Amino acid sequence: MPSPTQHRGTQAEQAAGEFLCAQGLTVLQRNFRRRAGELDLVARDGNVLVIAEVRLRTGRACGRAAASINTRKQRRIVRAAQQLLQCHPEYRRLAVRFDALLIEGQDESVPRITWIRHAFDLQDARGRYRP
Repeated sequence: MPSPTQHRGTQAEQAAGEFLCAQGLTVLQRNFRRRAGELDLVARDGNVLVIAEVRLRTGRACGRAAASINTRKQRRIVRAAQQLLQCHPEYRRLAVRFDALLIEGQDESVPRITWIRHAFDLQDARGRYRP
């Protein structure tokens, strides 16, 4: 049985997937798990493979959720994305974009979702700053 935290996380990922679909993306996979890490959502946006990290905000501090996707987490996401591409060669022809979906108001009927496209890139995951 999932814990309350896991249940809220599952609900947040479900809301994020529905949000992306409403924006015209096609969700290809949810919770792609490998030893290297986990990808919350994998979607297609035209010719772009979108790797989306979902973060639930539990407080009012605006940057907490986004700031939690630190360099270490980015590296795990990139490694998991590399494994996804190994498992699914049909995705290799697509450009890859790393997005973040920040969710507030999980207890409300309609959560507020902030979508950050290009939340980080491979340079960020290597610990360098983007210009």
